[in-house]
This record gives sequence, structure tokens and C-alpha cells, in this order.
Amino acid sequence: MTFEDASGYAGEAERLEKPSTPEEVSAILAEASKSGTPVTVLGAGTGVTGGAVPKGGLVLSLERFRRLDIGQGEARAGAGLLLHELQSAARKAGQFYAPDPTHNAAALGGTIANNASGSRSFRYGPTRRHLKSLLCVFADGTIRELPRGERLDFPVTPVHRPETTKHQAGYQLADNMEWVDLICGSEGTLAVVVEATFNLLPAPGERLSGVVFFPAEGQAMDAIDAWRGVPELCMLEYVDEASLRLIDGPKAGAALLIEQEHPDEDAWLSRMEETGALEEESWFGTAEPDRERFRKFRHALPEKVNDTVRKRGYMKMGTDYAVPIARHRDMLAHYRESLNAYPGDGVVYGHVGDGHLHVNLMPANDAEKDQAWEMMHTWAAQAVALGGTVGAEHGLGKRKAHLLKLMYSPEEIESMMAVKRRLDPAWILGRGNLFPV
Repeated sequence: MTFEDASGYAGEAERLEKPSTPEEVSAILAEASKSGTPVTVLGAGTGVTGGAVPKGGLVLSLERFRRLDIGQGEARAGAGLLLHELQSAARKAGQFYAPDPTHNAAALGGTIANNASGSRSFRYGPTRRHLKSLLCVFADGTIRELPRGERLDFPVTPVHRPETTKHQAGYQLADNMEWVDLICGSEGTLAVVVEATFNLLPAPGERLSGVVFFPAEGQAMDAIDAWRGVPELCMLEYVDEASLRLIDGPKAGAALLIEQEHPDEDAWLSRMEETGALEEESWFGTAEPDRERFRKFRHALPEKVNDTVRKRGYMKMGTDYAVPIARHRDMLAHYRESLNAYPGDGVVYGHVGDGHLHVNLMPANDAEKDQAWEMMHTWAAQAVALGGTVGAEHGLGKRKAHLLKLMYSPEEIESMMAVKRRLDPAWILGRGNLFPV
């Protein structure tokens, strides 16, 4: 049977299992370990790096793990529950689940596997920061509840961390590391998370959502540097001119998407005037219909990119590289130099507040596709050279596993593989993710 993720990456598996209890997962993994059968964990299939796409063996779907209990300040949820379902339930209870990846139809287990973040990570950080505990099933069938604060019971050799605010590439090994921090972001290679307890925050106060348009990219860059320190700013996102054309947006050189709690609207009028923004074209809102309009605008672009790539018959080719905030202009300049020489279509957008822009290339023929692959690798090397990361929020999966060696030394990769061998000696979980087979 064939499986495919949101990027168009496809693979085959011999069978599909849909357990509904931790004990059933345990039995499946114990048998797979004995037989050496690869196991690929599947959530909602919204990933873009092939992490949930099998290359043989069996697929373990967690769609039946649907528990949801909302308490004061926390929620217990199954790995198969969708992100928007948790967000909606929290909101009805007068609370707030902060992580907000673009694909809110992602399964919660997938957001844990990739330590997903999204636009509001500018203020609230990634999924890892919001986890209280994980219920995991290990490769040998062992079931363990891992609470926040429980440290690893075996030694690891630390690896370096880039000077970025977002980073999700490989195991982030550190001294005195906690189990939750190891499993979260391990891309289904160390254990199967079947349930988790998430932190919930009090419902935010009044929020201002806005899209601010600029005549030119340089003015938007100046505004980014000026606005990054605005109090209670939750989101600072960038959209370039090509992106606006793709979604039939207003004619402008660039746009910034912002969200702020407890806003001062007069202050934003002053900020726009000071930075040369297009005040007539820009819009702000605080009501729920305004936020829904804002959400649709923000999500329209990645959806349009995915749709365009599929219609052209190619896989999505997008960067997930981040650099230290002080180097974000340098990285954008490098992107622009390459894009100016690229004959195909490309757009730049994303989490500029964290130095994390996404560049998506949409080839229309094989020549453009081949050049796009070369550009992706060149850009990854440049991000590392600037002190950045080859994976900020989507993980590396199978499609980008080759980038790990650009960022880490052979000794550091061996440190990660030693942890993999310890927890999964038969190498059944997520085979091909992070470490090419």
C-alpha cells in the first residue's frame, strides 16, 4: 500500500496497523523488534519531509488515540487528536494552547515528533516548551510515562546548539537532559508517543491582528528590526512580493503579519508612518471575524504553494533553515542572489521574527527541479556558515536527512546514533529518518 505526505513524497508498506491502546502498540513493537520489521508512525500525514512515509515494513497509525481531557492549566490528549481540536477545546474552557503551526489539522503526535512551532513561536516557543509529560511505548514494547523533570538514566555526549531561537535537526543532546526533551523532536525514531499532557495558558486578552504592506522589501526589513521588541508581540511574519502575486494579494513590495496582545492601535499608526508602510492598503482588526480573515490570509500562501507544486507534478521544495537574528538580512540577501538567477518560480515568506524564512521553489520542468535541489543544498550550507540550523521546525525526516552532516561533526552524529542504538537496537522505528539507511 502507498502512503504520501503533504510534500508529495511517497512510499510503500506491507501492512497498516491501527491500535487503540498502549498495550496493542506494545505488542506490535515487541514483535517488530524480534523480526526486524521497520515501523513508521503515522499521524495526519501533514508533514513535509517524509518522516511519516514508509520505505517498507509496517505503518503504525495512531488515529484511534483520541482521548481529550481538559483540566485547569493542562490537557491530556491522545496522539491522534488533531491540533485544532485541542485548540478549540482549550478556547471553550477559557484557556489557550499556544503552539500554532500552519497545518492545524496536524495530529498532536506529529507536532511532538517534530517539535512543531509556527508563527506564534516568536513569543511562546515550540511544542517542547508546552509539554508536561509523555506516555511512550519503546521499541522493545516497554510502556513508560515520562513526566517533565525526569532525567535520562543513561549518559549522553552533548552536541552543539546553533545560536538560533528555533532549531529542530537531530537529537539535541545535552548534559542533565530530560526524557521529554529527548523524545520530543526525535521524529519517531526513539519511541512511539501515544498520549501527552500539554500546558494550557490563560486565555489571552484583547489581540490585534494585522497585515502591513510596504512599497519595497528594504522598508519591510527596517520595520522588522524596529518592531521586534514591541511588547507582547506574538507574531512577526514576512511575505515577499512574489508571494503576494501568487495569492492575488494587494500590489506591494512586501508585507508583514503581526499579532499583539493588549495592543495600542495609535502606536501602530505611528509605527507605520515611521517605516513608510502603505497605510491605506494595510488592515488591522481585533474581533473574531478579523482574526479569521487574518488566519485565512496567512494560510492561503502555503496552501497555494502546495497546490501549485502538485499540479506541476513535482514534490514541494522548501527551506526550513534559520539563522541567528542578527544575520537574517545576510541570509535573505543570499536567497535573493540565487533566486535572481533561477528561471523558475520561487516565493519567500515565514517567521522572520525568529530569523526563519521559508523559501519555496515551484519547478515547472526537470531542469528547474535539478537546479532547485542544488540551491536547497547551497542554502543549507550558507545557513550553517552563518551560525544557523538546517532544520527549524519541520524536522529532517527522510527527504532532508542528508543535511544532518552539514551541521554536525561525525562525532556528534555518532553520539546521536549511540542513543538510537540504545533505545532501538533493531533500528525499527522511523528507519531512514535523520540517519540515511
